[in-house]
Amino acid sequence: MLTTILENYHYSVVIILMMTGLYVVFSSRNLIKKLVGLSVFQTSVFLLYITIGKVAGGQPPILVEDKGDHHASLDIANKLAGADAKVGDYGSHASEIVYSNPLPHVLILTAIVVGVATLAIGLALVVRIREVYATIEEDEIDRLDYQYNLEGTDA
Repeated sequence: MLTTILENYHYSVVIILMMTGLYVVFSSRNLIKKLVGLSVFQTSVFLLYITIGKVAGGQPPILVEDKGDHHASLDIANKLAGADAKVGDYGSHASEIVYSNPLPHVLILTAIVVGVATLAIGLALVVRIREVYATIEEDEIDRLDYQYNLEGTDA
């Protein structure tokens, strides 16, 4: 039981980060703190997908053209695998190599770019809200909106 927990500690880190980000988003009334909470939550999702995408003993999906010399392609694959693992350990043919799937990592890279752009837009909106309302606290913004809609005048 303890070994299972220790082997999967990264899931605990992901859950802690996810719940921390979610708590900050729900509990904070400050717009900047909400954006920071969203970023923490988003980072935890990135970590989850990256840890799931890891294949134990998987090699980079770099295919070497086989020109009839089977040992040459195994030598190249062994150089790519590094000192930890030998491709020949996974089978006698290069087609029996366990490859890692690069798709989760590519998707996370795209999600990081989208997340940075979304955060930039959110910060730009907060700056504009600060210019109009002179605050970034939601309670104060709600009070000013209510007062303006009720009386029709600026506070």
